[in-house]
Amino acid sequence: MKTVKSSFKVSGAGLMFAAPVELTIEPSEIEGIRFHIGDGMVEADVNNVVSTEHFVVLADVKNGAKHKIALVEHFMAACAICGIDALDVYFSSQGFEMPIFDGSSKVWVEEFNKVGFIGESKPAKKLQEALYFTKNNSSIVLLPDENETTITYGVNFNHPDLNNRWVKLDQNLNLNEIIEARTFGYLKDLEKYQALGYSKGVTIDNTVGLTDDGYTTELRSQYEPAKHKILDIIGDLYLTGYNPLKMNAKILVLEAGHGYHVELAKKLKNILDK
Repeated sequence: MKTVKSSFKVSGAGLMFAAPVELTIEPSEIEGIRFHIGDGMVEADVNNVVSTEHFVVLADVKNGAKHKIALVEHFMAACAICGIDALDVYFSSQGFEMPIFDGSSKVWVEEFNKVGFIGESKPAKKLQEALYFTKNNSSIVLLPDENETTITYGVNFNHPDLNNRWVKLDQNLNLNEIIEARTFGYLKDLEKYQALGYSKGVTIDNTVGLTDDGYTTELRSQYEPAKHKILDIIGDLYLTGYNPLKMNAKILVLEAGHGYHVELAKKLKNILDK
Protein backbone atom coordinates (compact mmCIF):
# COMPACT_ATOMS: atom_id res chain seq x y z
CA MET A 1 0.00 0.00 0.00
CA LYS A 2 1.11 3.56 -0.68
CA THR A 3 0.45 6.39 1.74
CA VAL A 4 1.96 9.76 2.65
CA LYS A 5 5.25 9.81 4.51
CA SER A 6 3.98 12.08 7.30
CA SER A 7 0.86 13.91 8.44
CA PHE A 8 0.10 17.42 7.27
CA LYS A 9 -2.60 20.04 7.74
CA VAL A 10 -4.53 22.05 5.18
CA SER A 11 -7.24 24.67 5.44
CA GLY A 12 -9.54 26.40 3.02
CA ALA A 13 -13.20 26.93 2.27
CA GLY A 14 -15.95 24.89 0.67
CA LEU A 15 -17.37 25.70 -2.76
CA MET A 16 -21.10 25.60 -2.03
CA PHE A 17 -21.31 27.13 1.43
CA ALA A 18 -17.87 28.78 1.83
CA ALA A 19 -17.57 27.34 5.36
CA PRO A 20 -13.98 27.24 6.66
CA VAL A 21 -12.44 23.79 6.51
CA GLU A 22 -9.48 22.47 8.51
CA LEU A 23 -8.13 19.00 7.77
CA THR A 24 -5.33 16.77 8.98
CA ILE A 25 -4.13 14.16 6.50
CA GLU A 26 -2.60 11.12 8.20
CA PRO A 27 -0.62 8.19 6.78
CA SER A 28 -2.27 4.80 7.25
CA GLU A 29 -1.25 1.15 7.33
CA ILE A 30 -4.81 0.10 6.51
CA GLU A 31 -5.92 -0.10 2.90
CA GLY A 32 -8.52 2.44 1.84
CA ILE A 33 -9.23 6.15 2.12
CA ARG A 34 -11.32 7.25 5.08
CA PHE A 35 -12.82 10.56 6.17
CA HIS A 36 -13.29 11.18 9.90
CA ILE A 37 -15.73 13.84 11.08
CA GLY A 38 -16.79 14.15 14.71
CA ASP A 39 -17.32 10.65 16.07
CA GLY A 40 -18.05 9.22 12.63
CA MET A 41 -16.07 7.72 9.78
CA VAL A 42 -16.97 7.67 6.10
CA GLU A 43 -15.18 5.36 3.69
CA ALA A 44 -14.37 6.47 0.15
CA ASP A 45 -16.59 3.84 -1.43
CA VAL A 46 -18.95 4.24 -4.36
CA ASN A 47 -21.68 2.48 -2.37
CA ASN A 48 -21.50 5.33 0.15
CA VAL A 49 -22.46 7.98 -2.42
CA VAL A 50 -25.71 9.66 -1.34
CA SER A 51 -25.82 12.64 -3.72
CA THR A 52 -24.32 13.80 -7.00
CA GLU A 53 -26.49 16.89 -7.52
CA HIS A 54 -23.81 19.58 -7.17
CA PHE A 55 -20.82 17.43 -6.31
CA VAL A 56 -20.19 13.94 -4.94
CA VAL A 57 -21.37 13.46 -1.36
CA LEU A 58 -20.38 10.43 0.71
CA ALA A 59 -22.02 9.29 3.94
CA ASP A 60 -21.67 6.52 6.53
CA VAL A 61 -24.59 4.70 4.93
CA LYS A 62 -24.40 1.66 7.22
CA ASN A 63 -24.79 3.94 10.25
CA GLY A 64 -27.79 5.87 9.01
CA ALA A 65 -25.86 8.45 6.99
CA LYS A 66 -25.30 10.59 10.08
CA HIS A 67 -22.03 12.00 8.77
CA LYS A 68 -21.49 13.37 5.26
CA ILE A 69 -18.45 14.48 3.29
CA ALA A 70 -18.93 16.58 0.14
CA LEU A 71 -16.80 17.57 -2.83
CA VAL A 72 -14.55 14.51 -2.65
CA GLU A 73 -13.95 14.15 -6.39
CA HIS A 74 -10.91 16.44 -6.75
CA PHE A 75 -9.26 14.89 -3.69
CA MET A 76 -9.94 11.35 -4.92
CA ALA A 77 -8.55 12.23 -8.36
CA ALA A 78 -5.35 13.49 -6.71
CA CYS A 79 -5.07 10.23 -4.75
CA ALA A 80 -5.46 8.23 -7.97
CA ILE A 81 -2.90 10.36 -9.80
CA CYS A 82 -0.39 9.95 -6.95
CA GLY A 83 -1.15 6.25 -6.55
CA ILE A 84 -2.26 6.63 -2.91
CA ASP A 85 -4.42 3.77 -1.63
CA ALA A 86 -4.19 4.16 2.17
CA LEU A 87 -5.03 7.40 3.96
CA ASP A 88 -7.01 8.93 6.83
CA VAL A 89 -8.49 12.42 6.62
CA TYR A 90 -9.60 14.12 9.85
CA PHE A 91 -11.90 17.12 9.93
CA SER A 92 -11.01 19.47 12.79
CA SER A 93 -13.70 21.93 11.69
CA GLN A 94 -17.47 21.65 11.56
CA GLY A 95 -17.73 22.00 7.80
CA PHE A 96 -18.49 18.90 5.74
CA GLU A 97 -17.10 20.08 2.39
CA MET A 98 -13.58 19.35 1.27
CA PRO A 99 -11.77 22.63 0.51
CA ILE A 100 -12.14 23.82 -3.06
CA PHE A 101 -8.66 25.42 -3.19
CA ASP A 102 -8.16 26.51 -6.82
CA GLY A 103 -10.99 24.34 -8.18
CA SER A 104 -8.74 21.57 -9.46
CA SER A 105 -6.55 18.80 -8.03
CA LYS A 106 -3.36 20.85 -8.37
CA VAL A 107 -3.02 21.86 -4.71
CA TRP A 108 -3.71 18.33 -3.46
CA VAL A 109 -1.09 16.82 -5.77
CA GLU A 110 1.43 19.47 -4.69
CA GLU A 111 0.75 18.84 -0.99
CA PHE A 112 1.09 15.08 -1.43
CA ASN A 113 4.36 15.44 -3.32
CA LYS A 114 5.67 17.90 -0.74
CA VAL A 115 5.45 15.41 2.15
CA GLY A 116 6.39 12.41 0.00
CA PHE A 117 5.24 8.81 0.08
CA ILE A 118 6.03 5.45 1.63
CA GLY A 119 5.12 2.02 0.37
CA GLU A 120 4.04 0.85 -3.05
CA SER A 121 0.59 1.06 -4.59
CA LYS A 122 -1.30 -2.21 -4.44
CA PRO A 123 -1.12 -4.25 -7.66
CA ALA A 124 -3.39 -2.79 -10.29
CA LYS A 125 -6.56 -4.61 -11.29
CA LYS A 126 -6.66 -4.76 -15.07
CA LEU A 127 -9.92 -4.43 -16.93
CA GLN A 128 -10.67 -7.80 -18.55
CA GLU A 129 -14.00 -7.16 -20.23
CA ALA A 130 -15.82 -4.30 -21.92
CA LEU A 131 -18.30 -2.32 -19.87
CA TYR A 132 -21.01 -0.07 -21.27
CA PHE A 133 -23.36 2.48 -19.76
CA THR A 134 -25.99 4.41 -21.73
CA LYS A 135 -28.74 6.67 -20.46
CA ASN A 136 -30.59 9.48 -22.20
CA ASN A 137 -27.95 11.24 -24.35
CA SER A 138 -25.04 10.02 -22.23
CA SER A 139 -22.71 7.10 -22.84
CA ILE A 140 -19.66 5.69 -21.08
CA VAL A 141 -17.64 2.82 -22.56
CA LEU A 142 -14.67 1.04 -20.94
CA LEU A 143 -12.58 -1.19 -23.18
CA PRO A 144 -9.59 -3.32 -22.14
CA ASP A 145 -6.31 -2.11 -23.61
CA GLU A 146 -2.74 -3.32 -23.42
CA ASN A 147 -1.46 0.21 -22.89
CA GLU A 148 -1.95 2.78 -20.16
CA THR A 149 -5.44 4.06 -19.48
CA THR A 150 -6.59 6.85 -21.75
CA ILE A 151 -9.77 8.89 -21.26
CA THR A 152 -11.59 10.62 -24.11
CA TYR A 153 -14.45 12.87 -23.04
CA GLY A 154 -17.04 14.59 -25.19
CA VAL A 155 -19.05 17.60 -24.00
CA ASN A 156 -21.79 19.55 -25.74
CA PHE A 157 -22.30 22.79 -23.84
CA ASN A 158 -24.00 25.95 -25.04
CA HIS A 159 -20.69 27.68 -25.62
CA PRO A 160 -18.72 28.28 -28.84
CA ASP A 161 -15.59 26.49 -27.57
CA LEU A 162 -17.38 23.62 -25.85
CA ASN A 163 -20.06 22.66 -28.35
CA ASN A 164 -19.50 19.08 -29.54
CA ARG A 165 -15.98 19.27 -28.12
CA TRP A 166 -13.77 16.24 -27.45
CA VAL A 167 -10.69 16.20 -25.21
CA LYS A 168 -8.35 13.37 -24.30
CA LEU A 169 -6.09 12.37 -21.42
CA ASP A 170 -2.80 10.80 -22.53
CA GLN A 171 -0.88 10.15 -19.32
CA ASN A 172 2.45 10.54 -21.13
CA LEU A 173 1.58 13.87 -22.70
CA ASN A 174 -0.94 16.03 -20.86
CA LEU A 175 -1.63 14.70 -17.36
CA ASN A 176 -0.65 18.06 -15.82
CA GLU A 177 -3.31 19.82 -17.90
CA ILE A 178 -5.92 17.52 -16.38
CA ILE A 179 -4.56 17.96 -12.82
CA GLU A 180 -4.84 21.76 -13.01
CA ALA A 181 -8.17 21.95 -14.87
CA ARG A 182 -10.60 23.98 -12.73
CA THR A 183 -14.27 23.51 -12.09
CA PHE A 184 -16.62 25.64 -14.18
CA GLY A 185 -20.17 26.87 -14.64
CA TYR A 186 -22.29 29.33 -16.54
CA LEU A 187 -21.81 32.85 -15.23
CA LYS A 188 -25.50 33.61 -15.85
CA ASP A 189 -26.50 30.87 -13.37
CA LEU A 190 -24.25 32.03 -10.52
CA GLU A 191 -26.58 34.72 -9.14
CA LYS A 192 -29.50 32.27 -9.17
CA TYR A 193 -27.56 29.62 -7.25
CA GLN A 194 -26.26 32.13 -4.72
CA ALA A 195 -29.81 33.39 -4.12
CA LEU A 196 -30.70 29.79 -3.23
CA GLY A 197 -27.80 29.62 -0.78
CA TYR A 198 -25.36 27.72 -2.98
CA SER A 199 -22.06 28.54 -4.70
CA LYS A 200 -21.04 30.93 -1.93
CA GLY A 201 -17.41 29.88 -2.25
CA VAL A 202 -17.15 30.56 -5.98
CA THR A 203 -14.39 32.99 -6.93
CA ILE A 204 -12.73 34.03 -10.17
CA ASP A 205 -9.70 32.02 -9.04
CA ASN A 206 -11.37 28.67 -8.38
CA THR A 207 -14.09 28.57 -11.05
CA VAL A 208 -14.02 29.19 -14.78
CA GLY A 209 -17.16 31.13 -15.63
CA LEU A 210 -18.66 30.47 -19.06
CA THR A 211 -19.97 33.63 -20.75
CA ASP A 212 -21.87 33.81 -24.02
CA ASP A 213 -18.69 33.99 -26.06
CA GLY A 214 -15.77 33.41 -23.70
CA TYR A 215 -14.65 33.01 -20.10
CA THR A 216 -14.36 35.08 -16.94
CA THR A 217 -10.68 34.21 -16.55
CA GLU A 218 -7.73 33.17 -18.68
CA LEU A 219 -7.67 29.43 -19.29
CA ARG A 220 -4.75 27.33 -18.06
CA SER A 221 -4.95 25.20 -21.21
CA GLN A 222 -7.18 24.95 -24.25
CA TYR A 223 -10.69 23.65 -23.47
CA GLU A 224 -9.93 23.60 -19.74
CA PRO A 225 -13.58 23.11 -18.64
CA ALA A 226 -13.88 19.96 -20.78
CA LYS A 227 -10.62 18.66 -19.31
CA HIS A 228 -12.06 19.15 -15.83
CA LYS A 229 -14.66 16.53 -16.72
CA ILE A 230 -11.80 14.05 -17.13
CA LEU A 231 -10.52 15.00 -13.68
CA ASP A 232 -14.00 14.40 -12.25
CA ILE A 233 -14.37 10.93 -13.72
CA ILE A 234 -10.93 9.91 -12.45
CA GLY A 235 -12.01 10.82 -8.91
CA ASP A 236 -15.43 9.25 -9.26
CA LEU A 237 -14.10 5.95 -10.63
CA TYR A 238 -11.50 5.74 -7.87
CA LEU A 239 -14.41 5.31 -5.45
CA THR A 240 -14.43 1.71 -6.68
CA GLY A 241 -11.22 1.17 -4.69
CA TYR A 242 -9.39 0.43 -7.94
CA ASN A 243 -7.24 3.08 -9.58
CA PRO A 244 -8.76 3.83 -13.00
CA LEU A 245 -5.43 5.19 -14.28
CA LYS A 246 -3.81 1.77 -13.74
CA MET A 247 -6.46 -0.59 -15.11
CA ASN A 248 -5.26 -0.46 -18.74
CA ALA A 249 -8.47 0.71 -20.34
CA LYS A 250 -9.76 3.00 -23.01
CA ILE A 251 -12.46 5.10 -21.38
CA LEU A 252 -14.82 6.90 -23.75
CA VAL A 253 -17.39 9.30 -22.31
CA LEU A 254 -20.08 11.38 -23.98
CA GLU A 255 -22.09 14.05 -22.15
CA ALA A 256 -22.00 12.48 -18.70
CA GLY A 257 -21.63 13.87 -15.18
CA HIS A 258 -21.13 12.76 -11.60
CA GLY A 259 -24.42 10.86 -11.43
CA TYR A 260 -23.65 8.73 -14.46
CA HIS A 261 -19.98 8.36 -13.49
CA VAL A 262 -21.14 6.88 -10.19
CA GLU A 263 -23.65 4.54 -11.80
CA LEU A 264 -20.88 3.22 -14.05
CA ALA A 265 -18.48 2.99 -11.08
CA LYS A 266 -20.91 0.72 -9.22
CA LYS A 267 -21.05 -1.66 -12.18
CA LEU A 268 -17.26 -1.53 -12.49
CA LYS A 269 -16.73 -2.30 -8.81
CA ASN A 270 -18.95 -5.39 -9.06
CA ILE A 271 -16.83 -6.66 -11.95
CA LEU A 272 -13.44 -5.92 -10.40
CA ASP A 273 -14.42 -7.33 -6.98
CA LYS A 274 -14.93 -10.78 -8.52
